[in-house]
Amino acid sequence: MTAARPRPTLVSPLRASVLVLLLALLAAPAAAQTPDEGFRGTFVLVHGAWGGGWDWRPVDRALTAAGYDVYRVTLTGQGERVHLLGPDIDLTTHVQDVVNTILFERLDDVVLVGHSYGGMVVTQVADSIPERLRAVVYLDAFLPFDGESVESINGRPIGDPDAIAIGAGWVNPNAPYPRDVAHPAGTFREAVDLGGREPAAGTRGVYVLTRAAGAETDDFQAMADRAEGLGWPVHVLTADHNAQRSNLPGLVALLEEIAESTGG
Repeated sequence: MTAARPRPTLVSPLRASVLVLLLALLAAPAAAQTPDEGFRGTFVLVHGAWGGGWDWRPVDRALTAAGYDVYRVTLTGQGERVHLLGPDIDLTTHVQDVVNTILFERLDDVVLVGHSYGGMVVTQVADSIPERLRAVVYLDAFLPFDGESVESINGRPIGDPDAIAIGAGWVNPNAPYPRDVAHPAGTFREAVDLGGREPAAGTRGVYVLTRAAGAETDDFQAMADRAEGLGWPVHVLTADHNAQRSNLPGLVALLEEIAESTGG
C-alpha cells in the first residue's frame, strides 16, 4: 500500500489578500483616523542610559491630561525589560525599539524626545523614518554627527579606567537612582550612520539644555552649541540633568510649547 503523499501547504488568494492588507495597514500612518476631540498631538519619549520608561510616567500623565497621546519606550535591557539585558545589545537594537513602536502603533506627526543617551537613539530614528515625525527634541542629550558614537564624542573608550565601571558587556550606573540598571556597553560604541546627512535633516530639530540654578555651564553645553550651529532653536531650562524629576512643570510646559510651535 502506497503511503499518502503529504499535501503542500498553500496560501489561498483570500488569505494572501488579507496578508497584503494587514501589511499595508501596518506600514501606513494613522492620518486617516479622526482624532478625538481635544487631541493635540503625539509624543514618543526615549529615556537615557540606565533608566526606563518608568521614569517618565509623571511627564506622561501631565501631557496626557493636556490632550496629548504619549508613548514611553523602554529600551531593550533597561527598566522593566532588564531581563533582556545582554552583551549583544547595541545602538541598532535600541533604534529598532523606537522605530517599531512608531510603526506598529501607526503613529504620525510625532514629537520625538530623546534624553541624554536617548539623543543617540532619536538621531538614528529620525534619519530612518523622518516622514513620521513633527520634530525631534534633544533634552540635555547627545547630538551626534554622522559616524559618531558616545565613545567618540566623549573622547575616550568605555573601558578607560576613569570611565564608569564596565561589566561583562554592560556599564554599571555610577550613582544609581532607584530602579536604574546596567546599560549595554555596545550602545556606547556603535556610531550613528546618517549617510552623510546632518542630524534630523528630514524633520525639525530642537535642543533643550538643562542648567542648574546659578550655574554658568552644563555638561551638554557643547551639544547645545552644535544645535545652535545647525540653526535649531535652543532652549535653556532651569533643572538638573534629570528635568523630569527636578522641574516637571517647567519641562512639561516647554514640551507643550515646542509641540505647538512645530505643528502645522
